Amino acid sequence: MRATNLARFTKAPSRQPLPVEPASAPSGPALCCKPLLRSELPRRFVRVPTHAVGVHPEHREYPRASLQLPLKLHSINGIVEDFPITLVTRDISSTGVYFLCPKPLPLDAPIELQIVLVSRPLGQGNVVMTSNAYVRRIHPAAVPGWYGIAANFDDVSFDRDDFIPSRFLGT
Repeated sequence: MRATNLARFTKAPSRQPLPVEPASAPSGPALCCKPLLRSELPRRFVRVPTHAVGVHPEHREYPRASLQLPLKLHSINGIVEDFPITLVTRDISSTGVYFLCPKPLPLDAPIELQIVLVSRPLGQGNVVMTSNAYVRRIHPAAVPGWYGIAANFDDVSFDRDDFIPSRFLGT
């Protein structure tokens, strides 16, 4: 028995689109191969799951996921908000979050926030992350009167509301 599919050494693909030779008979539109990763874009996760992340000359230690998650701002500088401000994250990583806020926050101010990571329609299976964080950067956003806030997580805890069977609880 002999194998008909033999492995062959091929040259590594270049980053430039490869021209496609026209077929002898025009059967449809011509195909153009373009690279999936472009070096001018920052290293970000577009969708989750994040199993395929390209290498990019990014200086951040932890890549950010571009996710719009509900965020509640509970306290600023130790002062509890009467009505927690509900906002939306722009991107998040394992060490911090970036969001837009309608009022400026002082640099290095401690804030308490909640981010809903998983939201189920019937209420079972929600996962909420509560964190004490510190404001690291602030700059005016494109929307007048709003500010972009970058905060680093200091203390993180997770809360789940799904039923955990008693056999998994430590007795």
